[in-house]
Amino acid sequence: MKAILLAGGFGTRLRPLTLHTPKPVVPIFDRPFLYHQIQLLKTLPEVDEVILSLNYRPERIEQVIGDGSALGLPVRYMVEPEPLGTGGAIKYAAQSVDDTLVVFNGDVLTDTDLPAMLRTHRENKARATIVLTAVPNPQAYGLVETDERGQVRRFLEKPEPNQVTCDTINAGLYVLEPETFDRIPSETKWSIERQYFPSLVDRGETFMAHLHRGYWIDIGTPEKYLQAHRDIMTGRCAAYPFLGRPADDTVVANDAIVANGATLVGPCYIASGATVAAGARIGPQTVVGTHCVVEAGAVLERSVLWPESTIGTEARVDGAILGRHVRLDEHASAGPGVVIGDGSHITAHTRLAEATPAGR
Repeated sequence: MKAILLAGGFGTRLRPLTLHTPKPVVPIFDRPFLYHQIQLLKTLPEVDEVILSLNYRPERIEQVIGDGSALGLPVRYMVEPEPLGTGGAIKYAAQSVDDTLVVFNGDVLTDTDLPAMLRTHRENKARATIVLTAVPNPQAYGLVETDERGQVRRFLEKPEPNQVTCDTINAGLYVLEPETFDRIPSETKWSIERQYFPSLVDRGETFMAHLHRGYWIDIGTPEKYLQAHRDIMTGRCAAYPFLGRPADDTVVANDAIVANGATLVGPCYIASGATVAAGARIGPQTVVGTHCVVEAGAVLERSVLWPESTIGTEARVDGAILGRHVRLDEHASAGPGVVIGDGSHITAHTRLAEATPAGR
C-alpha cells in the first residue's frame, strides 16, 4: 500500500517563516513536520512507500527528508508540473498506483487511529473514506454530514449559524481507491474537497466517514503552529519529544549547555547545541532551537526559536516565533503574535508588537 502526502502548498499563512522553508518541513521542536506524519503512517504495516506530492521548493524538501532511510519508510517524490489542486495532485502522484491509497494533507498533526480508519474502509467496501474530526466552532470550516451508518451525505462550506447541523469537519486524511480517479482530468487543477468528493455523493457511491475525536490541528497559521508545540509540551498531544514524560517537564538535549544560574520553567525544550547563559530565564511553553544562544538576563516565554538564533542580553521574547539566524540585540523585545523571518536583525531596545489589521 502506498501513502501520498500532499506537501505542495506555498504556506502563505505562515509567511515569512515559509519564504525559505516549505511548510511540510517547518520544525516541530527539532524535527521537520513531515517526520511526525511519517511516524504516524508507520502504524499501518501495509504502507511500504510514501509518495510526497510536491510543488513549492521541492529541492528543499528532498534535501531535508532524503530517501526515507532515516525514517524507516522509502520516500518517493512526485513534483507537479504546475499547481494542480488537491485532486489533481493526488491523481498525478498516483499515476503508477493501482492499489488502495492512504492520503494526508501536509499540514495536519493528529493521533488518528489509522488501522481503525482502514478497517472502516475495508469493512464497508468503500470507494473512499474520509476522516472527520469534531471542532467547537464548525462555522469556520466546511461541515461534512453523514447518515446513521456513517455514509457521507453532504458537504457544506462556511455555513451560516442556522445551517449548522453537526460539528464534524474534513480532517484531511483519506483512504481512496485509484479506479475512482477517472473522473479527475489529467494534469488539470481539480479539488478533492469541492469536486471529487461531491461526485461520490452525487453518484451514490459508498463513501464512508471515520470519526476521530482525538487530537487534531492544522498547523498552517502562526497561532496554530505555536499551539501544536504547547499541546505536545502539556501532553494534550502525545508526540516527540515529550512522549511519555510527565506534564510540565523540562527537556534538555544532552549536548545543550545550560549555565548554573539560568532558570528553566517547564514545560520547555532546549535543543541540541543550544546555549543558555547564567541569569537567563526560559519560561513555560518555550522551544529553544538547535544552536541557539540565549544571553544573560534574557527572558523567553511561550515562544518558538528556530535554529541558530540569538537572544541578546536582557532581551525579551513572549508569545513570538523567530525564524532561523535571527538576532535580537540587548534589551530588544518581541511580543505576542510577532513572527520574525529568517536572518532578521532586531537592533538594541527595539520593541516589536503584532500589527493591528487596517480598519480596526
